[in-house]
Parts: sequence; C-alpha cells; structure tokens
Amino acid sequence: MSTFKALLATRENGSFAAGFEQISKDALPPGEVLVRVRYSSLNYKDGLAVTGKPGVIRSFPMIPGIDFAGTVEESASAQFRPGDLVALTGAGAGETAWGGYAEYARWNAEFLVALPPGISLQQSMAIGTAGFTAMQSVIALERLGLKPGAGEVLVTGAGGGVGSVAVAILATLGYRVAASTGRAELGDYLRGLGVSEILARESLTAVSTKGLERERWSGAIDSVGGSTLAGILPCMASNASVALCGLAGGAAYTSTVLPFILRGVNLLGINSVRVTRAERLQIWDRLSRDLPLHLLDAMTEVAPLGRIFELGEKILAGKIRGRVVLDVNT
Repeated sequence: MSTFKALLATRENGSFAAGFEQISKDALPPGEVLVRVRYSSLNYKDGLAVTGKPGVIRSFPMIPGIDFAGTVEESASAQFRPGDLVALTGAGAGETAWGGYAEYARWNAEFLVALPPGISLQQSMAIGTAGFTAMQSVIALERLGLKPGAGEVLVTGAGGGVGSVAVAILATLGYRVAASTGRAELGDYLRGLGVSEILARESLTAVSTKGLERERWSGAIDSVGGSTLAGILPCMASNASVALCGLAGGAAYTSTVLPFILRGVNLLGINSVRVTRAERLQIWDRLSRDLPLHLLDAMTEVAPLGRIFELGEKILAGKIRGRVVLDVNT
C-alpha cells in the first residue's frame, strides 16, 4: 500500500478545513517505527482540533488524533519488532506532529509503549489519553499521601472519559468516591462504576464568600476547571490535594489564597503530553493492574472514524458518556 487514508486538517488564508484524503506513505514524517494504526480515540482536545477551535493544532497541514494503537510494520529500533502491538498517547500527536486519525503513523520508539499483557488494541484506546490522565492523576494524589479510608475523593466531570476512568480506578483501589456531573441521567451508570455519592455540578460552582468552607474532600480529580475548581478548593481537607487535568468548564477561575495557606491544600497540574518514558511505563503498568477491564468495556463505545466531526461536536457539548474508540479503517 503506497497511500493511506487520513483525516487532514489545513488552514489557508485563515480558513480552517478538514477532510479525508489519500496520502503517500512517503509523506509521513521521519521516525524509527512505522505503525499500521487500527484504533484511535476521542478526547476533548480532539473535539477542539477537528472543529477548528484554536489552541490544539500548532502547525498545518496536520493529521489530528492525539492517540493511536496498532501493529508495528517496520522498525529501526531494537525496542520494537514487526508484529508488536503498541500504543501512543499525547506526546504532541495531532498538535505538533501527525497523529492517529490515519491508517499509518511513524514515530520514534521513545514515545511508543508496548501493550501490557491482557490489554487489546481496542482497550488501549478506550484508555487513551483520558484514561492515561486519570491514572496519572491518581498517582499524583498518592504521592502526596492520599490513601483509602482517609475520606471521600471527589471526581468532577465524572460522566466523561477522564472522570469515568478515574472513578473506576479509585473505587477499585478502595476509595469512597463522590462524583460530580451535570447529567442526572447518568446516575445508574456512575453507580455501576463504583460511585458512592452523586452531586449536581451546580452544587460545586458557588464560589465561597468566606474563602473556606467545611472540610469535605480528602482529594479531588478535576477535569472541569473554571467555577467548579473555585467551588472545590474551599472545601478541601487539610493537606489535601486537587489534581487539575482539564478545562471543560473554562480556563479561568476565581478563588482566594486561604485554602493554600491555612489548610495546606495542594493544587497539582497534570500534563499528560510531556511525560518521560519511565513515567509512561509506570502509568501503563498501573492501568493494567488497577483498571478493571470489564468496567472499561462497559464505558466504551466503538465508532467509525468517519463520524469524527459529529462526535467532535458532541464531546465539546458535554454529550459523550465514558469513552469513544475510533476504528480508523471505517
């Protein structure tokens, strides 16, 4: 096969366009490993990219898709051989380098991860950047002392990809999990993942006039930001931490310094793009041990890549539940 199908985004004279094209394999950027892509995934960033919103794609033309999983076809690296099953999440894919919404991708070995035993290509993309970020957030909270039994852990945006995987991991590890969502109809879904309490999103968005409220959360994973983050901080317990990993509710928030200087609250920024290889391997190892695959499968929808524009609009509107895996061959 000398050409392959890909979603190509362009910007000419300030006008954004994206559509499927046949691209020569010779046009792929240099790299040690050629991967025949089988699946990609849908993340919030992907929704921004394919709908032409600024802030994700940094250069054009670009193949979007911040994740992919597939089979090694050619390798100049001793780390991988033809036939190996590999995945890539983040690392600038779909932003500064051609990503996963294509039948082929070429990358250097340092960014690829061999799939852990028992995880299929499809399941690796059900994890994708969202699940990777959820596990990265859990590890960050653990490093600052979070342990089961210390009190409730709050997960915001719980019906989305990061939130769903975070809930499943935390509940499996023995934490009591409270979930915040703006979709009341997801109650049964979230309880099935292990949630013990469900909160309406609006209950968290009122900014405290006192700067501090009753200590409630022993930890939090926040993929929403904005006024939700402002509402969480005054309610954190002493020395508790918030892993901040998203901005679905906005990039700006208003708060005070009081949670930080009077309770020792920690605000942890989670960057799932710039991650060392050692950290990537650790996160994937933890995912293979601490994320029940039956729960992962239950939160996953598989869709053809041809639906990407529709699905991109839906994820930006907060209408995607759990994870969407994209079959790049359909």
